[in-house]
Amino acid sequence: MTTTTEARISSGRLMLNKVPEVTIWFWVIKILCTTVGESFADWINMKLGVGLVNTAWIFTAVFVVVLAVQLRLKRYVPFPYWLTVVVVSVTGTLYTDILTDQLNVPLWISSAVFSVLLAAVFGVWWARERTLSIHSVTTLPRESFYWLAVLVTFALGTATGDWTLELTGWSPGVSVLLPLGLIAAITALWKFGANPVLSFWLAYILTRPLGANIGDWLASPKVAQNPGDPTGLALGTFTTSLIFLGLILATVIYLTVTRSDVTETHDATHTPQITANPRRERFALAGFGLLAVATASLLIWAHNQPHVGPAPETDNTSAVQMAPGVAVKKFPPAKVSALKTLASTSLKDARSGNTTGAHTAAQSLRDLWDADQASLQPLDQTGWTSIDAQMDKVLKTFGIDHSNPPMSPAQQEKELKALLTDMG
Repeated sequence: MTTTTEARISSGRLMLNKVPEVTIWFWVIKILCTTVGESFADWINMKLGVGLVNTAWIFTAVFVVVLAVQLRLKRYVPFPYWLTVVVVSVTGTLYTDILTDQLNVPLWISSAVFSVLLAAVFGVWWARERTLSIHSVTTLPRESFYWLAVLVTFALGTATGDWTLELTGWSPGVSVLLPLGLIAAITALWKFGANPVLSFWLAYILTRPLGANIGDWLASPKVAQNPGDPTGLALGTFTTSLIFLGLILATVIYLTVTRSDVTETHDATHTPQITANPRRERFALAGFGLLAVATASLLIWAHNQPHVGPAPETDNTSAVQMAPGVAVKKFPPAKVSALKTLASTSLKDARSGNTTGAHTAAQSLRDLWDADQASLQPLDQTGWTSIDAQMDKVLKTFGIDHSNPPMSPAQQEKELKALLTDMG
């Protein structure tokens, strides 16, 4: 969804185009990368056990390294390019998660901030280079603008995707349909004659919530939130990440061998695109406007329907109470030990006045508990429900997944001690 643009080279060294040709393979691997960004970010955050912020710092450092390698190349090479996209996907997801889970920034604010930031990036990019086409990424400044825009699109896609789920309460299966439908509509408008650069970047942003929703659908447990909703496949974040990383690797190897997505190779084997039709572009632009209004109307309608979602407060205090240690008796000892370690760390930090450390440990505790749901809940539904109820009380004292501000350290200590007692 781009058009070849003969634009002046304002500064920097001239290179072959540094991004792949936009073929079907581009969109396939992009969606695979966004799915990995969602599932792998969740898994690595839980396994590292260093907290969301430290995990983000680690991936930021990795991003700087892989981006430096990518920028030093003088032409598009599939492996380093798509490795950079995978790392950007994980990093952008972590940035949005920090705003939401650590700083308690509402998702609508995150979406607005990232939208403004993306507009600013595009504005400066256009003012300097007079083109936003990815077919003109032939200098270091243009490539730098390109990767900055990609990073912001991942963060924006994460925020808007999560905000949509918060508004609607849709299950993972249903949530895939909205971005998929929007991408199909954008493709139809592009075929009709919409501006190819605008069409490309709109679709690029939407692949983030699409890939994330696919990842959630594959990793989520087979227990529906709402009766009648399609449920997840319970593959877990690790298995989902492994499958999609394998698919990405296979696709990259294919592209490396065939070079079918190299712009110069593609141009030599395909006829040039038809010149743009200004009249059709104007009609298509109106179509984008109608699509935006229709989407907003759908979300407003869905939000007003009775549903269970992340946004509403839920109270699990009515769950059955069990004797100490009984609720986790059927759970693997290693998993229980890992949960107890994080709860003990949070309790220790809360007692010592280290509020940041206590919150970080509680966040990691929540992430680990959510990740283990698919394997623990089938072992003992009653025990899982009992621990989940107390876990929710702990999270509420820290303001995690709840709209209330963090409570006093004394209240946090009380609920953490109760959780540790329940786990024996």
